[in-house]
Order: sequence, then structure tokens, then C-alpha cells
Amino acid sequence: MTMLKKIALTKIKGVGPKTARTLLACCGSIDNIFDASKKQLLSIPGIGNTTVESILSKNYMHDAERELAFVEKHNVEILWAEDANYPRRLKQCEDAPLLIYYKGTVDLNPSLCVSIVGTRNATAYGKRICEELISTLQGYDMQIISGLAYGIDVQAHRLAIKHHIPTIGVLGHGLDRIYPSAHRDIASRMLENGGLLTEYPSETIPDRNNFPARNRIIAGLADVTIVVEAAKKGGALITAEIANSYNRDVCAFPGGVDQEYSAGCNYLIKTHRAHLIRHADDLIYLMGWEQPKPKQEGVQLPLLTNNLSKNEQRVYDFLRERQQASVDEIALHLGWPTSKLAIILLEMEMNNILLSLPGKIYRIC
Repeated sequence: MTMLKKIALTKIKGVGPKTARTLLACCGSIDNIFDASKKQLLSIPGIGNTTVESILSKNYMHDAERELAFVEKHNVEILWAEDANYPRRLKQCEDAPLLIYYKGTVDLNPSLCVSIVGTRNATAYGKRICEELISTLQGYDMQIISGLAYGIDVQAHRLAIKHHIPTIGVLGHGLDRIYPSAHRDIASRMLENGGLLTEYPSETIPDRNNFPARNRIIAGLADVTIVVEAAKKGGALITAEIANSYNRDVCAFPGGVDQEYSAGCNYLIKTHRAHLIRHADDLIYLMGWEQPKPKQEGVQLPLLTNNLSKNEQRVYDFLRERQQASVDEIALHLGWPTSKLAIILLEMEMNNILLSLPGKIYRIC
């Protein structure tokens, strides 16, 4: 019954995280909120008649019962702000959700936690930065947080999986769907070493107004928020501003002064809203992290090539020798028409095996 009441409290019209905390503080327990009289509720500071009528109406209980049935059917974990397994970093934020829905395999209180955000229109430069950053972080006891959006977000998730770092996707909708739908496969793989998290119940659509609120959770879960690429306006800059308001560290990679998707990063650095970092070593120095113990040699290379087709393996072997090569050079070496090669290169790029550089140059990620 208590779990049902926890869900129900988040369903009451006009009761957000701050109001809910006020009710809990004044009533003493969640049971007392639902047992309180109208007079008792009206005596609570900041609680008006409209909110009291909403609480007493009990109109929200049916929705709460339906949500509880969804949670139990799909093995979703409910994390309540007062629970020990609620993310401790997020708990420190005054506007943290009182209740979050989580489906995953890892504890949300790791030793280190990094949020990586950026533009939906990631360039080759941004993808390369992500690769170099995340590959260096392999070996640390950490999680990588992002928002499962196009561009830098999904690149961060893919690379975390590639380098065996747990990764959490924070959603702007319920756990009954994945948005964008193109990321269903990566979301499924994240559940194997990481998870998906949201404050929104099932049947919540990915409304554009949900995403700025989602960004506060991305910032609140992490020790540091890293902006890889960002234009002057967008969700990445909102996340950085929220992280600053939480007194969390913010870092940004600088870019060319004439590059659209470096303008936001350069602005954050210029206005002292973010530390300038050039690579992972700068981040590690800034955060004061100790270097992890080196892993045994000879375990990384085979992991990259386990699932390659025969044609993909030939491309991979050539680029491993050459480090990087143009489409024409690869086609000439393999004796393939460029039309055939283009399809293979695209597939390998989508699977995060190859990185596409300006000038139709490719190299291994």
C-alpha cells in the first residue's frame, strides 16, 4: 500500500517535488498525508485550497494503481527519495524528483559519475573527442550519463558500451517507449550494463517540455558535466547551467571560432561557466582522480572484431595497417566499386567501428 501511495503522491495535480517534500515534512509520513483532514492540510504553509481539494479528491488513485501494475509487470524499480538506493548525488538537489523509475543492472551510486552532453548534430570532431575521452576513462569505477538523444548523447552511450563502462540514459518520457525509436537497439544493450531512468510514468509521451526538466537529472546524477559540442542554444547549455546551479563541476571542449557547434562550448569557457579541457587527462587532473590500476594486456583488440562480416574484416584490417585512408584508397586496395564500399563503410560507422573524417577519410574508432 505504501508503494501505491508513493506513486499516488506524484500523480496529484499541483503537487510537484517541492510541494510533496513540504507535505512530507509537515505531516511526518506519506500515510499521514492521505489521512489528513482538510483543516490539517490547509494549515501547512504554501498549501492552498486548490491543492488540498486535489489531495482529498482521490481522483488520482486509479492512475496510481495502473502505474503500479505496469511497474510490477515490467520489473521496473521505483526509487524513493528517502531510500538508501536512491542516487545520493541527485538527492542533494533541492528540485530532485521525489520518485524515479529505473530499469537496469547497476547501482546508481558509483564511485565516480560523469554526464556527457552535446549537440544532436555531432561532427567528426565531436565524435573523435568522445572516443578519446571515453576510451581513456575505461578502467575507472564510474558511470557515464546522457540523454539517449541523437548526436553526442547516443555517441557517449555507444562508446561507453564499447569500452565496458556502465551507462545510464535519462529519458524525457515513460519507460513504456524509447525516443527516438532508432535508439531501441542501443537502449536494449544499455540494460545489460547500465540502465534507463526517468521521473515520468508510463504513457508519458516525449513532449518537448519534458526535456529541460530531464536535463536537471542528467546534471544532478553526475560529479561533473562535460559539454563536447554545442551551439549557442540548446539542451546541452541548459544542462551546463543547471550543473553550475548545483555547484557541480562543468567542463567543455573548445572548438574553432567559426564552428557553429563549438560556439556554445566556447561561450561556456569564455564566461567561466566551464573549465576548458582538451582531453581526458585534463579532466582527471581537474577532478583529482587517481589513475586506475592497469589491466592485463592483450584483451582489447579481439573485442572490436568479434562480430565483423568477412568484408568488414578486410576494411578493418586495411585501416589498422594504414591508421586512416580515403574511400578511394580503400576501394583501390580491396578492388571494390565505391558503391559497394560505401554501404559497408556506413554500416561500420553506424556500429561505431569506424569514424568518418572530413574529406571522406576513415579511421578505426
